[in-house]
Amino acid sequence: MSGLFDLTGLTAVVTGARRGIGSAMALALAEAGADIIGVSASQASSGSEIERAVTALGRRFEGIACDFSDPLAVDALARSLAARHIDILVNNAGTIERAPAAQHPLSSWDRVLQINLSAPFALAQAIGGQMLARGRGKIIFTASLLSFQGGINVPGYTAAKSGIAGLTKALSNEWSAHGVNVNAIAPGYIATDNTQALRDDPDRSAAILERIPAARWGRPDDLAGATVFLASRASDYVDGITLPVDGGWLGR
Repeated sequence: MSGLFDLTGLTAVVTGARRGIGSAMALALAEAGADIIGVSASQASSGSEIERAVTALGRRFEGIACDFSDPLAVDALARSLAARHIDILVNNAGTIERAPAAQHPLSSWDRVLQINLSAPFALAQAIGGQMLARGRGKIIFTASLLSFQGGINVPGYTAAKSGIAGLTKALSNEWSAHGVNVNAIAPGYIATDNTQALRDDPDRSAAILERIPAARWGRPDDLAGATVFLASRASDYVDGITLPVDGGWLGR
């Protein structure tokens, strides 16, 4: 049974790999045997903390910097990665900008949609093409609880993450018959930079914690098991799902 989760010899691209959830996902894949190409806006080509953690496991690591808010930079990255053998794509990089909808700048809307939805599609399209040609591959998007809910003061983020859930289904409908599994993970309230403002607000933090049946904020490494599952042979008949890892939030 353990062989179902073995990623030895495979190469995974993880975006947003420098810290937080992306770093935990990259490390989990490396622990399962995969070599890692880590991509982030400020990812160092060598000497990063995530590189040291991955290489300490005996896996290879390559760091690539890409500004996901720049469509031209994303296009160049997509074309470069499409020319390589990629077995697993984890589309995790994202950002959030908070403002009431009536005052939400269109520039923030455009930036959030570009980083959280357009860039992941461009990478999935490019890398998915070579996966389709080989007849095998795994694509994992990072969705959100706001793929299911509306949120407060984050209209762009909610629109993007709802789009990710829909994109996951759309690509799965086209690609699953050709050996490419497309799925998403929806993290709950995880203690990262993106949720710092919520955790610093005593009222919001208490209200969130009160609703989580697991009675704690999530940690980035809580995403490890779901990531390895969706990247491995164990999920070969799992297609088009958005898997919540939320401490029971959605079931409350």
